[in-house]
Amino acid sequence: MQLTKHDVFRNLGIVAICCTLGTSIANAGPREQAKRIHDRLAGVPPTAAVLDAMEAKVAGGDAVGAAFDAMDNPAFYNTTVREFATPWMNRERSVYVDMNDAVATVIGMIRDDVPFDQVLYGDVVYVGSAAATAIPYSQTDNDHYLDLQLNRVDLSDPAMLEQQLQSAQPGAPIGANETAGLFTTRGYAEAYFIAGTNRSAISFTSENFLCLTMDEFRDLTAHPDMVRQDVTRSPGGDSSIFLNDCLGCHAGLDSLAGGFAYYDFDEETQQLVYTDGVVQEKYLRDAATFPFGFETTNDSWINYWRTGPNAFVGWSAAGGGEGFGAKSLGMELAQTRQFSECQVKNVFEKVCHRAPNGDADMQAVEDIATIFEANNRSMKQVFAETAVHCMGD
Repeated sequence: MQLTKHDVFRNLGIVAICCTLGTSIANAGPREQAKRIHDRLAGVPPTAAVLDAMEAKVAGGDAVGAAFDAMDNPAFYNTTVREFATPWMNRERSVYVDMNDAVATVIGMIRDDVPFDQVLYGDVVYVGSAAATAIPYSQTDNDHYLDLQLNRVDLSDPAMLEQQLQSAQPGAPIGANETAGLFTTRGYAEAYFIAGTNRSAISFTSENFLCLTMDEFRDLTAHPDMVRQDVTRSPGGDSSIFLNDCLGCHAGLDSLAGGFAYYDFDEETQQLVYTDGVVQEKYLRDAATFPFGFETTNDSWINYWRTGPNAFVGWSAAGGGEGFGAKSLGMELAQTRQFSECQVKNVFEKVCHRAPNGDADMQAVEDIATIFEANNRSMKQVFAETAVHCMGD
């Protein structure tokens, strides 16, 4: 195609604009860098006083300190962190759903610098205070959190959103030994324990907190002895399909999902159900599909992905690789190196508005994950370090 003179000048203009933008980013001074950090973290303009203080810190070589100043803005918790957490709590991974106890708990844990590995095993839930709402926390509905949402309660204020024990909530179906962070919140149970077989609680947890799909965990060498009875060993009459395909996911998935064997979500009463010592019926249905398969008799789990191709996850020696119930399973997953790096990648996508790309970004992910682990698994530190890394974008 032949270009006209107009096309040539138009293209030259585009090149000039791009070059100008690139130059301005590369040569941005401390004030512009400070503003970019604030914009990425809070999503709203800083006040002149805050920008002055942040500029001084950037100029003095403390850009991370400037990022912490930006996180003092209530919008960081009420918008940025809320939007960061919300997709984890629904199967559609949508940000456009109502806040619930699981989302509020992530907001509060990040605000209060609670070690973030506890998000999968702690006896913790964040609840609106009496000053924030007159509607009490309920085991059977989400009205408490809807009221906080509709009244735009400032969740950055510890006087409005308080840390409490899950096991101490009125009508709690579980004790301290059964609580497991988000796993045992009403919101998470409604999303992932409802109906089904509880396998989705493992697969979505893996995607959200380890940044790995079940396909990426596929391991045909894993032991098949805990694959449940509802999985046919001869799909379409061909056993090779099971051995060369289905086994790769189910061997590891089923062996972990046993940790949720006593948990369910009752659609009629709209609450988390825990049947201590009694396996949920969903684990035993369709037993005739393959009667010689694994029959779940308790809430034990084994991690067959600790060795072999999935050893790269960086499983903690403290985890042991087996246990009983959701709490110990949450510890197994949350104390991995992959969990640490995944949190950095999650923050990266939220703050930098893109996925890590290239050697510099991947090195930053590793470095920030190490900082995360060295700083008591502080997510605020991750947000600050990541915002500084991409402030020149």
